[in-house]
Amino acid sequence: MKIAKNTVVTLSMAVTDAQNNPIEETSGDGFTYLHGGYDDFFPKIEEALEGQEVGFETTVQLEPDDAFGEYDAELVRVEDRSLFPKDIEAGMMFEGIPEGGSEDDMEFFTITDIEGDKVVLDGNHPLAGQALRCNVKVTEVREATEEEIEHEHVHGADGHDHDHDDEHGTVH
Repeated sequence: MKIAKNTVVTLSMAVTDAQNNPIEETSGDGFTYLHGGYDDFFPKIEEALEGQEVGFETTVQLEPDDAFGEYDAELVRVEDRSLFPKDIEAGMMFEGIPEGGSEDDMEFFTITDIEGDKVVLDGNHPLAGQALRCNVKVTEVREATEEEIEHEHVHGADGHDHDHDDEHGTVH
């Protein structure tokens, strides 16, 4: 079966930075996504996989704009230490509302530094500003179910995708 809109694609994938330093490698069943521009995956990789079949391998270079965007210094903020639990440390992630945003704009922030009574938070993705090299191999292609197409994401073996929130904000 060829990869086309509304197919579910499973890949094994290794991601490196532009100097070939390993960043991430899929394990187990690999990475699965709904093909066809559903914002489930990087459009540039979807484009490279269009019309391909199981066994196809390629390497796709993603510039920051194709991946996690450029680093935005405005997403770094300093907050009072009293707003956080006592046992925080650098590297921990918290969900919060960006400055000037509302509860509908919740984002993840990573603690990058703790200095006295101040905590530095960074709302950038950890890979923002980096070019990535993605080595992908197609390991499975199947037709998407009507429910997956309606929900615009892949569902797991039990019929639900545990990694996505539904329109009510609850995790399946």
